[in-house]
Amino acid sequence: MNRLAAGTLATLLLLLPVAARAGEVTPPVGHLMLELNALQPADKACRVTFLATNNLGAALDKSTFELAIFGTDGAIGRVVSADFKGLTVGKTKVLQFDLKDLACDSIGRVLVNDVTACSGAGIAAGACLAGLETSTKAKVTFGQ
Repeated sequence: MNRLAAGTLATLLLLLPVAARAGEVTPPVGHLMLELNALQPADKACRVTFLATNNLGAALDKSTFELAIFGTDGAIGRVVSADFKGLTVGKTKVLQFDLKDLACDSIGRVLVNDVTACSGAGIAAGACLAGLETSTKAKVTFGQ
C-alpha cells in the first residue's frame, strides 16, 4: 500500500466514531429557546405560558425579556417586561404571566423586542439575544 492510500485509510478510520454519532440527537449548545406555549383566558386577563430552555452552556441568574403585544389588526397594544428569573442549564422551565385587561383572542402576535437582562457566570454580554430561538404552539405569531 502506498503512503497516500495508507494516510487516506487512517483518516477514514479516525472519522468512523464521528460518523456513528452523527445520527444522535443532542440539544444545540449556545442557544436559549423560548416557546410560546399557550394563551388562556384568566380572571380579567390573558394568561401567557412560555417554556424556556437554557442551552447557553452556563446558568442564567437573571433573564428578562421585553415583549411587544400586537393586536389581530397588527397594531401594537402594549409592551411588557417578562422576568424569567434564573434558568438552569439544560432544564426546561414553565413560566406564566397574566396580561391584565386583555382578551386572548385579541392577540395576533408576540414579539421579543429586546433582552433587557441576561446575566450569569460565564455568560457573555448579548448571549441571550444572539442565541435566542423562538417557537409557538399558540395560534399567534411569536418571534424576534
